[in-house]
Amino acid sequence: MSSSFGADAYSLKTIRVEVAKGVAWAIFENPPINLVDEAMKKDLVQFLDQVADDDAVRVIVFESADPDFFLAHLDVTGGASTPSNPPFSVAIAQRLARLPKVSIAKIAGRARGAGSEIALACDMRFASLERAILGQPEVAVGLFPGGGGIQRLPRLIGRGRSLEVILGADDFPASVAERYGWVNRALPDAELDLFVDQLACRIASFPAEALATAKKLVDKISLPDDAVLAAENRLFWQAMANPEARRRLQRMLEDGLQTRGRVEKNLGWAIAGSGGDR
Repeated sequence: MSSSFGADAYSLKTIRVEVAKGVAWAIFENPPINLVDEAMKKDLVQFLDQVADDDAVRVIVFESADPDFFLAHLDVTGGASTPSNPPFSVAIAQRLARLPKVSIAKIAGRARGAGSEIALACDMRFASLERAILGQPEVAVGLFPGGGGIQRLPRLIGRGRSLEVILGADDFPASVAERYGWVNRALPDAELDLFVDQLACRIASFPAEALATAKKLVDKISLPDDAVLAAENRLFWQAMANPEARRRLQRMLEDGLQTRGRVEKNLGWAIAGSGGDR
């Protein structure tokens, strides 16, 4: 049975949904910096469940209402964070990647850690030359990407560049991300919305079955294995319990991590000093 929900059916706290011309615009709204927290994860699961059954939608565009942050990173203060019950399950990213809809990340602002990994799970990524910043900062605090980044990045940008991104734990501007293959294209901010929206509407005008089948066939040779991702995620949450990681994260929180300020805006710079003495 076919279903068509419309934007009003998507009642979410941290994601505003607009639907038109076969496209659902999923707009992140989770102040102060669009953390991937419990509320955001629950909304992502609900949105993916609903949109999978919405025959009015063929393409999803993820974007942010915040000009400075696409998705900041995982909320590292989440109390339910344990190896057996990870709040940011790789299942969310895999569900997005395997969704029988086309997904596009329109990145204008910072996308780091889990925010980068959600963008990586999308089928395509387009970034603002002036405002997009990408990064996987986890290693600097004794962790590593645990939401699929270690599996997805090498498939896109190769081993050497993946190690530069992951081990260097620095911020990368859109121009470098484009050159590496992390994003499809980096466009001037004034052109980004029009380009992505036109592409989304163009794709949405094509037969849904052909879109889903073509994507599924590409997925067979390009997506990481679910079991490998799950094992990686378990190791991530084990690392989260490491005293050195907790010490470094606590220092970053004291310095302003997860608040709208200097640390979050310049995380690649700030995180390099997370392990030093005061």
